Amino acid sequence: MKDLRILVTGGTIDKVHDTRTEGLSFSPDGATHIPEMLRIGRCHFPAVQIVLLKDSLYFDDADRKAIADAVANAEEEALVITHGTGTMGDTARYLADTLTGAAAEKTVVLTGAMRPFSLYTSDGEFNLGGAITAAQILPAGVWGVMNGRVFAAEALKKDVEQGRFDT
Repeated sequence: MKDLRILVTGGTIDKVHDTRTEGLSFSPDGATHIPEMLRIGRCHFPAVQIVLLKDSLYFDDADRKAIADAVANAEEEALVITHGTGTMGDTARYLADTLTGAAAEKTVVLTGAMRPFSLYTSDGEFNLGGAITAAQILPAGVWGVMNGRVFAAEALKKDVEQGRFDT
């Protein structure tokens, strides 16, 4: 099996209910839910690294460059990136177009959730488990795993009407 690192970038998977605004936000202490999700799934081998905690709708090229740098600097050849679903495809294509050298030889899988893990009816655990498995068996390249499906970077698109990722 390949060594695996999870790069956390934010998105719905890591949001919590903010009682002050009655909206969704990130935990004030800057924590991620990913270690708890791994614990529940008895999945203890991935390293977890927070790159940023941000809604992907507000990502810019500097954020995507930070993600690309984290991929390039990771020792592991298999990487899962937790990401907001709104611009997941944009980041996947950015990475596919910009990773070079040894970084381009890694297997990078983006995943996320349509509902926060903290609400207990999330698809996040299912998607994360699928991404962890996919990152270990897919060939080098940039992929997305959502809703039980694997997508190449160029085909990773959110269907906002259906609330899922489709071809």
